[in-house]
Amino acid sequence: MAHITTPRGLASAGRAGLPAGALDGVRRRRIAAVALDIVVVSILAFALWLALLVLTFGLSLAILPPLFPFVAFFYNGLTVSGPSLATPGMRLCGLELRTDGAGARVPFIVAALHAVLFYFSWTVPPILLVSLIARDKRCLHDMLSGVIVVRRL
Repeated sequence: MAHITTPRGLASAGRAGLPAGALDGVRRRRIAAVALDIVVVSILAFALWLALLVLTFGLSLAILPPLFPFVAFFYNGLTVSGPSLATPGMRLCGLELRTDGAGARVPFIVAALHAVLFYFSWTVPPILLVSLIARDKRCLHDMLSGVIVVRRL
């Protein structure tokens, strides 16, 4: 199998080709990143809710669905598929999201799907324990969306 290195040092050979230390402390950092991102998404969702409340003179209370899932969808999709390859919480914790095979940039739809699967996994918390037995520290939603979280190198 050929060993081709991508711009950030991830190899197309898969997880075996990751640079040394790419997975060190990933679980602990992910927990902190999620906590930060949930706070940011909550603030954005509340600000949007408040703006819509004012702009519609209160009528939005009757017709608006919960905004958090919509904000989270676009927040994760736009930030992870952007130039930083990470949400602001992930950046602060020194993480980035890459495709698991080639280590390439994650497209918007994959990043947004990853977020949907992540938030769905909270409805069945034991699913999150997959990370404890996975050799590459991936959660089930990472595997299903074809991505891997690595330390920013």
